[in-house]
Amino acid sequence: MEKRLRIGVDVGGTFTDFVLVDEERDLIYTGKCLTTSDDPSVAIIDGIERLQRESETAAAAVHSLVHGTTLVTNTIIERTGAKVGLITTKGVRDTLEMGREIRYDLYDLFLEAPPTLVPRYLRREVPERVSPDGEVLAPFDADAFRTVARELIEDEKVDALAVCFMHSYRNPDHERQAKSILSEEFADVPVTISSEVAPEIREFERSSTACANAYVQPLMQNYLDRLDRNLRELGYSGTLYVMLSGGGITTVRSAQDFPIRLIESGPAAGAMAASYYSGLTGSDNLISFDMGGTTAKMCLIDGGRPDRKHDFEAGRVRRFHKGSGLPLKVSVVDMIEIGAGGGSLANVDQMGLLKVGPRSAGSKPGPVCYGLGGVDPAVTDADLFLGYLNPDYFLGGEMQLDMDMVERAIADRVAKPLGLTTLEGAVGIHNIVNENMAAATRMHLAEKGRDPRRYEMIAFGGAGPVHAYGLARLLKLKRLIVPLGAGVTSALGFLVAAPAIDYVRSYVARLEQIEWAHLNNLFAEMEDEARALLVETGARPEDITMTRTAEMRHVGQGFEISVPIPNEDLGDDTVSAMRDAFFTVYRQLFERTVEEMPIEAMSWRLAATAPVPNIALNFGGQPIGTGEALKGQRDVYFPETGFAPCDVYDRYALSPGDTFEGPAVVEERESTTVIGPGAKITVDESLNLLCDLP
Repeated sequence: MEKRLRIGVDVGGTFTDFVLVDEERDLIYTGKCLTTSDDPSVAIIDGIERLQRESETAAAAVHSLVHGTTLVTNTIIERTGAKVGLITTKGVRDTLEMGREIRYDLYDLFLEAPPTLVPRYLRREVPERVSPDGEVLAPFDADAFRTVARELIEDEKVDALAVCFMHSYRNPDHERQAKSILSEEFADVPVTISSEVAPEIREFERSSTACANAYVQPLMQNYLDRLDRNLRELGYSGTLYVMLSGGGITTVRSAQDFPIRLIESGPAAGAMAASYYSGLTGSDNLISFDMGGTTAKMCLIDGGRPDRKHDFEAGRVRRFHKGSGLPLKVSVVDMIEIGAGGGSLANVDQMGLLKVGPRSAGSKPGPVCYGLGGVDPAVTDADLFLGYLNPDYFLGGEMQLDMDMVERAIADRVAKPLGLTTLEGAVGIHNIVNENMAAATRMHLAEKGRDPRRYEMIAFGGAGPVHAYGLARLLKLKRLIVPLGAGVTSALGFLVAAPAIDYVRSYVARLEQIEWAHLNNLFAEMEDEARALLVETGARPEDITMTRTAEMRHVGQGFEISVPIPNEDLGDDTVSAMRDAFFTVYRQLFERTVEEMPIEAMSWRLAATAPVPNIALNFGGQPIGTGEALKGQRDVYFPETGFAPCDVYDRYALSPGDTFEGPAVVEERESTTVIGPGAKITVDESLNLLCDLP
């Protein structure tokens, strides 16, 4: 495989992380800077320029840059997207309000419904109708469509349009005619048709996904155009790629057409990095723990691969209440995300209870210790007070932290209102955020029926290694893994993720009644689209792997399960194998089968993947394994010892085979690893810290 120079960029709520991989020299360089929330591309350009200076590489030498962002999910949560118009089939204008006709909390008399992205006055109907079998019951009225489109664009001044007709997943012809009209007469208005963004059964979810895509499309088109333009001005001549929510890599063109597929773009990179380290360390089952400045993300890695799902709820009114958000039909890495990061703010509520998060200080003003105007103490402030962070070595010494301001803030805002000492206030902040993360992880494991004793934990992110020991102890885990460069591991995830894409088509039929020619044509269409897109990302056609699954259920059930099916032309002779595969998955999930009940398939999926890049973990930006590893001692707080002298190690001076015991603090430029008493630490061949917990 050709040797290349590639860059990964992860834009978080507080920091933007960078990793440059020079495959020619087998070197990795890392960087981190505060996110410029008003325009994330400013921090990206600044960070890349610095990274190139440190690595002595020219912008023109960069082959590709892979980018992930939380811009899509933030836009939906904050409701700062475009003004969208929806055109739908006559008689179904109110699908978005009707939803599933289920209350997410049966007993709440003051239930707050998730607000729709398209208000009723911006929704229009046109005559047309297609049956569930794809038969045209009423022709598409092109003149009526032109009229309502002109009303929305010229009179209502919408920024984007979504088109969602009944049963278009089965026959998309009417939606394609609508898109053709809009392309000819209103070429400057972004258009989303549901049969392209979510060609799946279930009208509400398909409508919601189409509207959400249109809602963020103008913003993401402008952002990616601006970023690409700024990179060109920098002298960058390589290709810009974007990470999908499912962990794959796609082109800017595809990302601009379907930005809703980026809704979990940033968090997915951490899961892909954890998968990479799963293979590197031989740990098949991992809890991926990624704690940054704003949020903490937990994902399960089973058999070296992250769990995935094909639906997602965005912008929930109540974080843990399923049904309180906007349903989206997109492929995402299955993880739990909570408002627990280094910037999560502590406060005393009206009940006199100490709360931490989900409100975050972000990058502006940041925690109190940054000295940028923060007033309320954050998790990072408590960590600094407890001795876990070195005020003179934050970001490798580039950012000085103010201990005096932190002590006053914790005392005034937390300790005094609760009648505690400043130390007790800081310990309370640290413990509460750990307990919040442990509770969320236990819930995630329980929902999946997984036994935590089967898992080890890998911790990364700027704040992850600081809290990982305490979290692992709460979960009763026996091993903790902390990679070198943990503070920017998510950015590395962009560079170890394979170019990949998922496609889906709904075609509902009992196994014995499937029209095999139609089904094989669906898979052929998906394979052609996937192959074209992955070749555009640089993959060779012969290296692309295709995997098929079907969403199947017993007739009459209200949910489906994902079942692997043969990657070949399907026909009557494959029915038996498909039935057996269904029963195998069903038995794994429910420990029983109902063989006398007929089986039907709802949707058919294709996952296409190119080879995973092979990266040598040689962090050339630092002199690894040189100098004295033990930097000295400082007073650090642990529950077992209180404040007591603790050994402090230089991460870059540790070599493979080195061993030491906790309590210990291991410092590196982008993060700090805190290990409590009784743990035994070994440095492996890839310079990961393997911590065996007591």
